[in-house]
Amino acid sequence: MNQPATRRTLLATGAATIAVCCVGCGDDGDSSSAAATTSPSDGSAPASDSGDGQALGSVSEIPEGGGKIFTAEKVVVTQPKKGEYKAFSAICTHQGCTLNKVADGTVDCPCHGSKFRISDGSVAHGPATEALAAKEIMVHGNTVHLA
Repeated sequence: MNQPATRRTLLATGAATIAVCCVGCGDDGDSSSAAATTSPSDGSAPASDSGDGQALGSVSEIPEGGGKIFTAEKVVVTQPKKGEYKAFSAICTHQGCTLNKVADGTVDCPCHGSKFRISDGSVAHGPATEALAAKEIMVHGNTVHLA
């Protein structure tokens, strides 16, 4: 016997469907979905993937006290102190915009002005209230790799 769907049933079913889609299709922070490598700015050949994870680029591209955003991979790599490299998601925790600038010790969002510290991804200026998700990286020789 078929009964007409109630508003509650429709809302519950819709919410469950959206939740499943978000889990199955969303960016869960897994670095295995990273895109193609980027070319170093010094004109040399692109960094290669030596089996140690997605190659992002050369350490020479990451200035001390600053960083570089790898837009295709949605990762920002920073060097807060000489030889200390950190990586974070390049997606703003406020409304999902891609971060576009590293300056004055922060990684900045062009959409609403949020700023995140290069040392730990924490919020330096809102409206974002959550820190950037940390990403695992490795430095092999002169190349930065996603782990």
